[in-house]
Amino acid sequence: MKIHDLLTAMGKHNASDLHLKVNQPPIFRVNGELIRLKSAPLSDADLEGLLMPLVVGRNLKDWDVRGYADFSVSVPEVGRFRCNVYKQLSSISAAIRRVRPKIPTYADLGLPPQIPRLAQLEQGLVLVGGITGSGKSTTIASVLDDINHTRRVHILTIEDPIEYVYTDDKAIVNQREVGLDVASFDDALRSAVREDPDVMLLGEMRDAETVETALTAAETGHLVFGTIHSSNSASTIGRILDLFPPAKHEAIRTAMAFNLKCVLNQKLVKAAPPNPGMVPVVEVMFITPIIRKFILDREDTKIAEALSRDGEGGCEDFTRVLHRLWKEKRITQETALTTAPNPEALRMLMRGITISDGGIV
Repeated sequence: MKIHDLLTAMGKHNASDLHLKVNQPPIFRVNGELIRLKSAPLSDADLEGLLMPLVVGRNLKDWDVRGYADFSVSVPEVGRFRCNVYKQLSSISAAIRRVRPKIPTYADLGLPPQIPRLAQLEQGLVLVGGITGSGKSTTIASVLDDINHTRRVHILTIEDPIEYVYTDDKAIVNQREVGLDVASFDDALRSAVREDPDVMLLGEMRDAETVETALTAAETGHLVFGTIHSSNSASTIGRILDLFPPAKHEAIRTAMAFNLKCVLNQKLVKAAPPNPGMVPVVEVMFITPIIRKFILDREDTKIAEALSRDGEGGCEDFTRVLHRLWKEKRITQETALTTAPNPEALRMLMRGITISDGGIV
């Protein structure tokens, strides 16, 4: 068995991920479920033979020093893959994600109709939240590719590693991979605004410096995209503030209130039978005047309620998204209720019961 054979089989079986672990056969993730291949368990020697030829150059140094290597590989006539090779219990393991050969469109992904509005923004910060594997990078890629095909701008991305590769159209796109094109993420951040970008992808908002760079770039006229680990859109404000000392919170609140344009939060759930695949559940929070006021007034607890009640600003919280997808028969009632952060509110909505300012109607 060779790694090329396994990567080829991923495409054949429409697997999104491949997991390799000692004493287990290769494991594919198909439609969200892990499926073990009917083959012999892999030994340490098998895994070393499969994976170590991929871990070269900088990745080999990461492997030796950090105990993991995160990189992408492109296999001719097979596709592009994001790889994380790591150690566990003194053995080698790996998680390999298949990157779609073509950047998907909004329709391909089944994204909500508000998403194209993001590609029309002239400046500001757009954040996409969700857990690892929820499709954040793919959603951003679809927006950036829309900009690429419709606007004469310079798009600059900082990625670790690069996943989707763009082909210049109306825009020009420069993609910088940390470790290959630039020594570190910090170096890439410091030089980014000097490279005359109009649109920037800064990757994960992992620390205060990245957030400050993103907000400053947005404030000076750039359109900036980034990802963040948060459970829902409303909690993103607090998640960002947690990266800063309390003395800076007021300044960061003001910067977010006037430069943050939209926060998405995304989950992937199983499609309703007989449809295959996964359906994105995308909570959308545009920074409307009322949400901006709550951010400035430190009334974060009211943001979720404003999001749930928005009827004209394009916002849609998880409860309404799941209700809509259930009504469209794209997901089952069981999936909707299991995914819902507030199952009882969703159950009431499914029965046609809503709550207004005057009470239950």
